Amino acid sequence: MNIGIIGGGIIGLGIGWQLVRRGQDVTLFERDTIGEGASRAAAGMLAPYAEVGFEEVPLMEFSRKSLHLYPQLLDELSEQVEEAPVFDQCGTMMAGIDRDDTEYLKRLYDFRRELNLSVELLTGTEAREREPLLSPNVVSALWLPEDAQVDNRKLLHKMKEAFEGAGGVLKEHTAVRKVQVDGSMITGLRTGKEAFEFDNVVLAAGCWSQQIGGIPGPIRPPVRPVKGQIITLEKTDDCPLKGTVRSPRMYMVPKEDGTIRLGATSEEKGFDTRPTAGGQKELLEHGWEMVPSIFDLPFVEVMAGLRPASRDHRPVLGESDINGLYYATGHYRHGILMAPVTIYAMVEEILNEDGSELLNPFRPQRFNN
Repeated sequence: MNIGIIGGGIIGLGIGWQLVRRGQDVTLFERDTIGEGASRAAAGMLAPYAEVGFEEVPLMEFSRKSLHLYPQLLDELSEQVEEAPVFDQCGTMMAGIDRDDTEYLKRLYDFRRELNLSVELLTGTEAREREPLLSPNVVSALWLPEDAQVDNRKLLHKMKEAFEGAGGVLKEHTAVRKVQVDGSMITGLRTGKEAFEFDNVVLAAGCWSQQIGGIPGPIRPPVRPVKGQIITLEKTDDCPLKGTVRSPRMYMVPKEDGTIRLGATSEEKGFDTRPTAGGQKELLEHGWEMVPSIFDLPFVEVMAGLRPASRDHRPVLGESDINGLYYATGHYRHGILMAPVTIYAMVEEILNEDGSELLNPFRPQRFNN
């Protein structure tokens, strides 16, 4: 089978890699370079237990399955490349500094207990015993021991190496203008200069997915960009942060490369990816509020990415109303977390006539009404 993939983030790249592993001919088109979009501007948190909201139980179940698939994905990657990233089950500390935070954390605790999740409600003193760098102003916390993290940037780099090493064709700096359709069947795609024939096409272009031509307006994936700014700091001996720290306003994640990532804003700014003084000020203030010892840490990088958000903030996954055109987009804040389950389920969807039942809550047809 000859398959074209539009988009070289972790979703498109991962699907392409797994399809090549299964003997398919895959060409991947990336408008920029691999790993320069939302998949780079992320902290690599694998935190379904910290992030599940009060109305997101189906999303949490999908995310939890993905968390459990991460070791398998990384083991398969290790078969092809050296020094694959590690699965770090470091847990998440969600901390609060005032009465409002404490009430919010108590509601989150009760909700997680209803779902039979592993969670502890801590006092500020108990939280500092686990993470000594927490501010003396922290008065309450949740501890979620089953959350994890991965170095998402290293993962993208190694996945690219595995994809090309297995025979995948990568076309960077090649923007796809439109898909080509004959009746209700996909036949290929067109870039600015060339046309390519494919049996199947996977649209995994993140927030640019709706801009690909050739798809009738009513069935285009309803995905928009949501800007997120993130700061990377150099971890020093003065700030030996042990694990992921979150508050209702920020997250802070120490990485295996000796940095700390601090994020993230959430801004409806269209396709603007410029970091701003206000966004950075907000992140630094919230971070310092929780972990004062970040004050003297050197800057490594400041950047912003665009999260692909659908109308209901759930991913858009599965075959579209055009036969052979598959959507894998709209993961919003959870692209790194949901990568393994999305990758494996989409491969099953493409290669098996019966598709994948895992994708049923997220199929694009839910937007048809």
